[in-house]
Amino acid sequence: MEAVVPEGLSERPVAEIASLVASLGFNCVRLTYATFTWTDDAKYASLTVEGSLRSLGLMDAVEGVRRNNPSLMGLTVRDAYEKVVDALGDARVMVVLDNHVSFPMWCCTGNDGNGFFGDKYFDPQVWMNGLHNVADRFKGKSQVVGMSMRNELRGPHQNVTAWYNYVQQGAATIHTTNPNVLVIISGLNFDTDLSFLGSKPLPSNLDHKLVHEAHWYSFGKHHQWETQDPGDVCSDDTNAFDQKAGFLIRPAVGRESVPLFVSEFGVDQTGANMADNRYFTSSNFIWS
Repeated sequence: MEAVVPEGLSERPVAEIASLVASLGFNCVRLTYATFTWTDDAKYASLTVEGSLRSLGLMDAVEGVRRNNPSLMGLTVRDAYEKVVDALGDARVMVVLDNHVSFPMWCCTGNDGNGFFGDKYFDPQVWMNGLHNVADRFKGKSQVVGMSMRNELRGPHQNVTAWYNYVQQGAATIHTTNPNVLVIISGLNFDTDLSFLGSKPLPSNLDHKLVHEAHWYSFGKHHQWETQDPGDVCSDDTNAFDQKAGFLIRPAVGRESVPLFVSEFGVDQTGANMADNRYFTSSNFIWS
């Protein structure tokens, strides 16, 4: 978000949050960041946590961070992000650094300027500079096990040709800067489509550190989940996911199997959404 401060720090001490994550049985956190935080030195190099929150009028958050994490108040937003990474490591929780957007804002829509290479806020060179800066900053931290190259590529300008071009450059940037992390690559259409890799896989030149990621929600099929037989919808949805992404875990002629990270799935936790309730109890426990 605009504050570029990990959320929750106004509610509880960072070490307590990290310990809670571990105690609940989770072993990894996908920690998002915005490219500009790590490339726009004029704005972010010296911007403190307190200064960022105050500039947005978030006075309740200012008081919350002062109460729960006073040592973070005067740190720059970059240093505070690193403190969160360190706290997760201290709790023995792995971290995937996820490049969620370039311009810090809520994500995502198809026309928000953050969707695809060449969009308003998505200059490919600035993006690669950001990947390099983050990979270099967190090199040597054993809890940082992967870097997710970009969240949910999307929008009217998305195309496979540009995807292959820039994804390979971004992967090389991460791997050259920090060869010890997994390089996690998302697909098109809000990270729901990697089907084009069936006929043209990415070159295996990352020392077996390439991972693909996909997202799987009930979005787009709410009507079917609510009105049709859940078993039928589940079967159709599972087959669709397999055709667009799941097939990658199985080797085929001319293509090695590649690990697949389902980095987003979820539901309305109030239980009030029938489509999500049926989706969650069906799809996510059938595909394997």
